[in-house]
Amino acid sequence: MGKEKEYLKELLNKINEVSHNFLGYPVSKDFDYSELSEFLKYPINNIGDPFEDSTYKVQTHNLEREVVDFFAQLFNADPKDYWGYVTNGGSESNLYGLYLARETFPKAMVYYSESTHYSVKKNIHLLNIPSIIIRSQENGEIDYDDLESTLKFNRHKPAIVLTTFGTTMKEAKDDVSKVKNILKKLAIHDSYIHCDAALSGTYGAFMEPRIPFDFSDGADSISISGHKFIGSPIPCGVVITRRTLKDRISKGISYIGSSDTTITGSRNGHSPLFMWYAIKKMGLKGLKERYNHSSETAIYCKDELIKIGVKAWMNPGSITVVMPKTSEEIKEKWQLATQDDITHVICMPNVTKQQIDEFVNDMAKQ
Repeated sequence: MGKEKEYLKELLNKINEVSHNFLGYPVSKDFDYSELSEFLKYPINNIGDPFEDSTYKVQTHNLEREVVDFFAQLFNADPKDYWGYVTNGGSESNLYGLYLARETFPKAMVYYSESTHYSVKKNIHLLNIPSIIIRSQENGEIDYDDLESTLKFNRHKPAIVLTTFGTTMKEAKDDVSKVKNILKKLAIHDSYIHCDAALSGTYGAFMEPRIPFDFSDGADSISISGHKFIGSPIPCGVVITRRTLKDRISKGISYIGSSDTTITGSRNGHSPLFMWYAIKKMGLKGLKERYNHSSETAIYCKDELIKIGVKAWMNPGSITVVMPKTSEEIKEKWQLATQDDITHVICMPNVTKQQIDEFVNDMAKQ
């Protein structure tokens, strides 16, 4: 194992080095789960429904339930009618929301904006649901007029609308209450709204002014990513929905002594442990402080870029700074995501003003 150990050492050094210049992707790295290292010695598998007992006892279902409870409250879910689980990430969470929607309304049409995350189109293909793409506004938010006029032509069909609370490139946020009002105006009673809140959902409750996105505004399911704003060494997510909707797809599996209610059978039991540990350590106060720090850093970044002549801008309440497409050199060094003619910097909780100063200095030289 001599060569292998040397390779692992080099790999660790490389990952440590490149993680410093990391401004283009919504991943937090300011976490410390070392206190949980002993749990890595065990094959923790959260097979089955987290709200049911199973014959497999090496699991963290009790902690997973607490994670679901935390986010259900944060998203104003009905305290008597909610359910959820910890997923492998936002893509699985979106797949689950669409799966529930399809099972509820098998003959529905899906509507999603052109700014929606790429996983949505893939998930719609996997589920074989007919769909229509809706235009986006300049800021990345869904075009409500286009949504209304498109829904009008299909009023005879149930509607599944996928909203986004924090689009990939511009962190634009669709207003769920506006979507709900359009459905009511057109008298489309058979409808389902899934909100993809991968990044921004974790701090949506702390934004001022508030942008409607949760259950109190009309959402039927909401998904977030755990490895983004909170931070985790393993990609993960959380999906919250109504228990009454979940019950429609539940199937009992006798040999595990639990119900099959999730996308995957065996599920990673370490991620709920990490999420539980993080939210217990932070609490609502800590999450709000993380958001305020990120927001302050993002505004600082935008202002500093404007000072050197870069046309930077932000959507209200976001932690993402949008700018014209940067050079390949800048993009490579700072690992920046670029699409068409724009590049963005995402000021996650671990990003400091010192890092922003270094980045702006590089931008000034190009």
